[in-house]
Amino acid sequence: MKVGIVGLGLMGGSMGLALKKTQRFERILGYDINPIHLQQALSLGLVDECVSLQEIFKCDVIFLAVPVDGIVKILSEIDAECVNPNTTIIDLGGTKSQINHSISPALRSLFVGAHPMCGTEFFGPKAAFDTLYHDSIVILTDLEQSGAYQAELAKDLFIAIGMKIVKMDSISHDKHIALISHMPHIISYALANAVLAQEDPQTILALVGGGFRSMSRLSKSSPAMWKDIFKQNKENVLHSIAYFQDKLTEAKEFIEGEDWEGLEAFMAQANTLQKFL
Repeated sequence: MKVGIVGLGLMGGSMGLALKKTQRFERILGYDINPIHLQQALSLGLVDECVSLQEIFKCDVIFLAVPVDGIVKILSEIDAECVNPNTTIIDLGGTKSQINHSISPALRSLFVGAHPMCGTEFFGPKAAFDTLYHDSIVILTDLEQSGAYQAELAKDLFIAIGMKIVKMDSISHDKHIALISHMPHIISYALANAVLAQEDPQTILALVGGGFRSMSRLSKSSPAMWKDIFKQNKENVLHSIAYFQDKLTEAKEFIEGEDWEGLEAFMAQANTLQKFL
């Protein structure tokens, strides 16, 4: 079999490396809209060959590892009549509902929606590494709408690269992920901008310790990718931000009112989260 990967950054490039280790594919082909990424992907050995998007569509397995608006666009460009009926198309996007609703009925059985719960704050082909997916969770959504062959092949491939599978409908996925993934990113961007907005940010940043580094790490993530995610999951992200604002206001009121015991109890309650992690 041949596999095609659209998008050769952190997620797509790491998928190429991980699939190479399984030795299940005759060739791993890649496509990226950025010509520099194509050159880097080849020199780094992320894929065996870079080809046109139309050549990718002829592969037995196709991974879509581009920003989520790009996934919607690419799915609209695939002609179902020109695709092998045993083709498996897997997207790796961080939102699921809009992507699922955008797929034409003729393609739906060939498609598997997947969200690997892994990544780093870095992006581009140079950020890729072969163990990104190992020991991480992948959420497979709306599997009942996928063909039986496509669903089983997707599960088999994700297990082969060391992932643990969770099944969920796309609406629930977008609601839950907004709170535990999307909101932390927007908070990190906001924190970074709050520091940069100060009169002398360089002096402040010279004092940076581990706490700020941990909180601001996500602000290094790709703005293009996260813009599309926030756009597609707008309502859920806004609800999550509102929950966070309520808790931030609660902490502010404890401090303003000098209710130190209340603040301590607030923080102790937060400590209990670690029981679940």
